Amino acid sequence: MRELHWAVLSLGLLLCACASKPLEGELKSDMPRPSMEILGQTQLPAGAKIDHEKSLIMGSGDQWVGRVSLDVGRDVSAAYKFFLETYPQQGWTLVSAVRGQTSLLVFTKQERNATVEFQEGSLFGSGSVTMTVSPRNATVSAPRRP
Repeated sequence: MRELHWAVLSLGLLLCACASKPLEGELKSDMPRPSMEILGQTQLPAGAKIDHEKSLIMGSGDQWVGRVSLDVGRDVSAAYKFFLETYPQQGWTLVSAVRGQTSLLVFTKQERNATVEFQEGSLFGSGSVTMTVSPRNATVSAPRRP
């Protein structure tokens, strides 16, 4: 497990070093926030707002990787339906779908994976969506028994 942790950490540091734009999570409050264009062709549900404090975007355009946290209001089911119907039309292949209090969609496209997690909101709170995009060909070693 320790090797996996170090492999993921190393990959993250390597991607940070190669990123051409600053990391979202490290922007100072007085700096302008990146626009949706940083995500390239990645489409998001109508009305979704990026939570910059919880997002970490490395790179830009169609090769970005990282985590985008979205506030989708109270209609998490509409956001789930959006990703389920829209992403295959954009060339993403659905690998797995789980529906529940916390729902999950997993897609793959060329050399990238996308995991979309949906969290239902409370009675008065908004639901959230977290989309994590990573390279598919990342080298990961199997954990060894101690």
